[in-house]
Amino acid sequence: MHPPPPQPGPPYGFRPPPQHGYGPPRRPSSSNNVWLWVLLGSLAGVFLLCGGCIAVVGLSSSDTASTTSSTTASSPTATTRESLGASPSEEPAPASRDGVAAVGSPVRDGKFEFVVTQVDPPTKTIAPGEFWESTARGEYLVVHVSVTNISDVPQGYFADNQKLIDDQGRTFANDSSAAMGLDTDTWESDLNPGISMQVQIVFDVPPGTIPAAIEFHDSMFSGGAKVALR
Repeated sequence: MHPPPPQPGPPYGFRPPPQHGYGPPRRPSSSNNVWLWVLLGSLAGVFLLCGGCIAVVGLSSSDTASTTSSTTASSPTATTRESLGASPSEEPAPASRDGVAAVGSPVRDGKFEFVVTQVDPPTKTIAPGEFWESTARGEYLVVHVSVTNISDVPQGYFADNQKLIDDQGRTFANDSSAAMGLDTDTWESDLNPGISMQVQIVFDVPPGTIPAAIEFHDSMFSGGAKVALR
């Protein structure tokens, strides 16, 4: 019997495959997870720090604005402006009765300013012995008034627009015919802007009448302004 022929060997450089196959996949290194958490923690810290800075700046700005507003409100300039309600050169008006201006106080109605300067005692006759002499049915009360045009245009003054009110609330009209015995301008006159004139308004009233107030009018349709006569 002949022996089997020899088998050829592996070629040069050949390595046999491993007997146990490929091993299981490698797990990620735990050091990588540590660095990931460190990075995330750092980012969170940066965000928190930025948020805190923004909050501090906002509070600081709010406090500054509040302080500035308070300082402005209490500044001497604001106080000075509030105290300038009236000019130092203005004199206080005389006391009034029941909200009505007193004698000597200027009152305004429409384009005119009126100031009562004097009230004469009752009299029976106006301009006695003269052409314009007039005798009262009762007695005359004469009120002296300064009238000024405070507008920018001419305005006509009429004594018939003025009224007397007594202590009983009765109203009396001007006696224009008697007033002409004192001065023709007393009855009617045109006044240019800024011009003043002195007039005497005459009322024919029952004897013993106590005048309480006079009511001035720029025209027959104006609201009127009162001056107390007692």
